[in-house]
Amino acid sequence: MTTELAEPLVLSHTALLVMDFQAGLLSRLPQAEELLRAARQTIDLVRRHGMTVAYVRVAFADGEAPGGRMGKLVTPELLASVHVDAPGSQIHSHVAPQPDDIVVRKVRVGPFGSTDLDEQLRAKGIDTVVLAGLTTSGVVLTAVRDAHDRDYRVIVLADLTADPDPSVQNFLLERIFPLQAEVITSDELRRSLG
Repeated sequence: MTTELAEPLVLSHTALLVMDFQAGLLSRLPQAEELLRAARQTIDLVRRHGMTVAYVRVAFADGEAPGGRMGKLVTPELLASVHVDAPGSQIHSHVAPQPDDIVVRKVRVGPFGSTDLDEQLRAKGIDTVVLAGLTTSGVVLTAVRDAHDRDYRVIVLADLTADPDPSVQNFLLERIFPLQAEVITSDELRRSLG
């Protein structure tokens, strides 16, 4: 994990991606309150600096149940909990989007493949993404790989990610993500923005 950014951010070309901060997912994490508090502070910080904020949530409408290998992992109970209208599939109210934010709904693990997120970011001139998300081994891992492949500069906020398995969390943050992303904390982001 790095302690500072390799180069300064161009704020008008940077977006914070708040991924899967959904009520149902947060309710399963013991550190949910801490994550929500840190996410709210970071969202407020980047807004004050004029950065773009984009939200990604996983939710399925009627008839959108995933097929293939992913479909085998999705139980009827899980599908009901992430139905587009289910309370647990909504972005948590503590970090709710504002009208000018980008908001996309996905039907896969990653934020790009089943959404128009890339097109919306490119339309705003975004070339750097700062990632916050749940879970680290799910959406964050997929976002790091996919964003890097799409030639974004990728920054992961370590304290705004969480995984049910702490050993997986640490391995990804310390060994895997640094191969394609800068890994910092929200405090380090705050210091870099002045």
